[in-house]
Amino acid sequence: MRTLKEHVIIYDDQCPLCHLYTGAFVKTGMLEAGGREAYTCLRPELAGLLDGERSRNEIPLVDLRTGTVVYGVDSLFKVVGHRFPALQPLFGLRPLRWLARTAYAFVSYNRKVVIPGRVFEAEGSCTPTFHLPWRLAYLGFAWLVSAWVLTAYAARLVPLVPPSSFGREFLVCGGQIFFQAGVVGLLRRDRLVHYLGNLMTVSLAGSLLLLPALAPGAAGLVLPSLFYAAWFTGVVGLMLLEHARRVRLLGIPVAATAGWVVYRLLVLGVIL
Repeated sequence: MRTLKEHVIIYDDQCPLCHLYTGAFVKTGMLEAGGREAYTCLRPELAGLLDGERSRNEIPLVDLRTGTVVYGVDSLFKVVGHRFPALQPLFGLRPLRWLARTAYAFVSYNRKVVIPGRVFEAEGSCTPTFHLPWRLAYLGFAWLVSAWVLTAYAARLVPLVPPSSFGREFLVCGGQIFFQAGVVGLLRRDRLVHYLGNLMTVSLAGSLLLLPALAPGAAGLVLPSLFYAAWFTGVVGLMLLEHARRVRLLGIPVAATAGWVVYRLLVLGVIL
């Protein structure tokens, strides 16, 4: 077993994904038993070695012998490459490194709107720097995926609702961004960009929850449109609960959730 010894990886303990994969490094023996530390419980001697801002955006790996620190994709490649030396030449390829850095940045800069912490930007927390281009990229990604899934799902709701198209679902998904931006802009303008990220996470999660209901149709099994309507209603109910929870975490008045409901009722009225 090749264990990377005398190294410590510093992880965001309020990020479930960070907690999961750094824990896997330790459990599988890639790092020693004490080979990871939470950002919020960091020893002063380690904290002094870190670039404060960069360590919140890219996970640091500290070499305890030399005091050198590598960040983000480089830290992950170092841990995995030490365990599997045959992969090291692959990790050196520029196209792969570019792709890995891009994917890492996309996830890292948006991780707090994907899975928010228990307290919004709590003091001493590992909150990433706000990065507008990556936030816009996330909003666009969630928008497109949601529109694509809803287009496929709407076909299962006929004749309960009129036939749809990608264009209509794209406008509906985008419309909620602008509608809710107006509502939250009046309520808590300082939380608007954070809210929009959470809003689209709720939409993306709801779209993914619709996929299991599409599986029988993809396999050739015909189900009544009432089944799809009931499934859709259940998913919307879960989305409403999650939206309300995230609004509370952000400290935004409950009127934001009321606006979320009103928009959907308006859209339903127009469609029907």
